[in-house]
Amino acid sequence: MFNKLIAAMLPYMPQKLIWIFSKRYIAGQNIDEALEASKALNKQGMLITLDILGEFIKTLEEAEENRNEYLGLIDRAEQEGIRGNYSVKPTMFGLLLDKEMCYRHIRAIVEKAASYNNFIRVDMEDSPCTVDTIELFRKLKADFPKNCGLVVQAYMKRTLNDLNDLMDIHSTVVPLNYRLCKGIYIEPAAIAYKQYDEINQHYLEDLEYMFKNGIYAAIATHDKPLVYGAYELIKKYHVAENMYEFQMLYGVTPELRQSIVDRGHKMRVYVPYGKLWFGYSTRRLKENPKMAWLIIRALFDRG
Repeated sequence: MFNKLIAAMLPYMPQKLIWIFSKRYIAGQNIDEALEASKALNKQGMLITLDILGEFIKTLEEAEENRNEYLGLIDRAEQEGIRGNYSVKPTMFGLLLDKEMCYRHIRAIVEKAASYNNFIRVDMEDSPCTVDTIELFRKLKADFPKNCGLVVQAYMKRTLNDLNDLMDIHSTVVPLNYRLCKGIYIEPAAIAYKQYDEINQHYLEDLEYMFKNGIYAAIATHDKPLVYGAYELIKKYHVAENMYEFQMLYGVTPELRQSIVDRGHKMRVYVPYGKLWFGYSTRRLKENPKMAWLIIRALFDRG
């Protein structure tokens, strides 16, 4: 109850106060700060994926603005030699307003990335978006087989079936490419696993399915048991280095992240930035109130 109370209060606190916590986990409020953070991670031997903050827009004009911002980001990052790719959220481009318009906007972004021989990751959002996001990915994959991937969420009960259903567009020449995460949105128990051990079990089942079927796996987790479970599966299936990577959020569990790199595994850091950082931070708090105590501690630790 304490965590929920703090999480409910934080959106009404001064933004400067919230930024003390948020700047650990958000690379900056503009492209210059994000690219500097990306370069620093590249120097540490890590790849990145850049994400402009924003989701669940209300107008199609916002969708067009977001598309243009991403096109500019890609040009700038490529010109500056950033080693990494890009992540997009479909609702940022109007998925819930106009599916065809959303597809055209994201297609333009994938086309831009493809012109640099690069890659776009389509994020998975909450359950009302799942079917439309998979449909969107299928269309993008048909147009740009090598230049797009999807996020899947282990806590969703449908995920293993979705992986199986999408095998019709998989090939050994151009394999499917998924980021596997636990999932952060609050979903009803009827469609999502709720218990920690249960979610972890299904995470490893999904990852094993990917390895058994030659799917490229981006192993996105900050959970040490899952990291070690992934190590065991990589060894069991003799997974080639070019068929998987680990992924972590910017600023989260840096010691565990470095230990993975020290073992010789590829690491990609998810680098979010943008002027909408405040809404992003407060929404994540509502979705995960347990973070509230970490915020209070961070405020005192940092004075």
